[in-house]
Amino acid sequence: MDIREIARRAKVSTATVSRAINRVPTVDPQLAKRVWKVVDELGYYPNTQARALVLGRSRIFGLIVSEITNPFFPEIVQTFENLAVENNYEILVTSTVHDPKRMESSVRRMIERRVDGVAILTFGMEETLIEHLRFRKVPLVFIDVGPDVPGIANIRINYQNGIRQAVQHLAALRHTRIAFIAGPLHLKSALARREAFKVSMTEIGLSPELIVVGDHRMEGGMSALIELESLSNRPTAVLCSNDMTAIGVMREAYDHNIRIPDDLSVVGFDDIRMAEFTIPPLTTVQMSQHELAKIAFRALLNEVECEPSSQQHHKYELITSLVLRRSTALAPAGGHATTHLKANRATGSRKIPAAGSRS
Repeated sequence: MDIREIARRAKVSTATVSRAINRVPTVDPQLAKRVWKVVDELGYYPNTQARALVLGRSRIFGLIVSEITNPFFPEIVQTFENLAVENNYEILVTSTVHDPKRMESSVRRMIERRVDGVAILTFGMEETLIEHLRFRKVPLVFIDVGPDVPGIANIRINYQNGIRQAVQHLAALRHTRIAFIAGPLHLKSALARREAFKVSMTEIGLSPELIVVGDHRMEGGMSALIELESLSNRPTAVLCSNDMTAIGVMREAYDHNIRIPDDLSVVGFDDIRMAEFTIPPLTTVQMSQHELAKIAFRALLNEVECEPSSQQHHKYELITSLVLRRSTALAPAGGHATTHLKANRATGSRKIPAAGSRS
């Protein structure tokens, strides 16, 4: 089955069939309707690779994320795919899982499929990706780290806005010992969040010295809380570099009878779906995954539709903002109200809260 048979049955030319299948807007609507009726009746599927060779466009976008299992990324993938379907595009999705060899293999596959553009919505390894794709003149969209050159669009995340709101919120609740659990120091995004915390603390006259390093995973949040609780001057509030870290903090706090938010206020970053369903629901800085995917898709469309000779460099911005839930409260009077972790570990006991109290 080929377009000649479709043309014969629809009583149109093969050129009209080709234009209709490729959704060329100048095709007469009635002719296009006849073509698609025959296509549906015959169950015809066009050869997309052959079509890409003829048109010079595959109508495929590549999407590279860090870890598909990380709850931050599924909504990005889903939103990006929904927009692709609405605009008659397909997507080729891959996750780097922070493995350079896997990333190189994924990029090679995208090049072989002649993708029209690639959105690199990762946090880490971006420089290597630029090396593989830029010289092939594939339109690219990056978060934060793309070079200021034509053909590469940058989505700048305004980390400062949301983190400033979080710090000021905690200060309004009379917290003065506010800690920050940073992300891995090799990630530019994690460094940017850490710097935003320092600036925000300094702005209101508080010392940003209570900083420990995590790994953006729940286990890292659990370890970081133990480290903070071992200090003589323990914090009454913790701001985390991402929600997974914050959830780890809350899990470890539960094991050691540290009540959230009565003894310790916790703030996350990202506003992943499960943040709303923790106990208590997590106050967090929202970096909208839905909006990020929308900006990235629109940016790719803009880059693809730009004239090749265009020297424009497109920049976009995503603003972060605080989402208030119930993991923050007034600082405990007289300091930290928890018992020492050593005592908890020695007895292996877990205090059962009295009826009516918050656990």
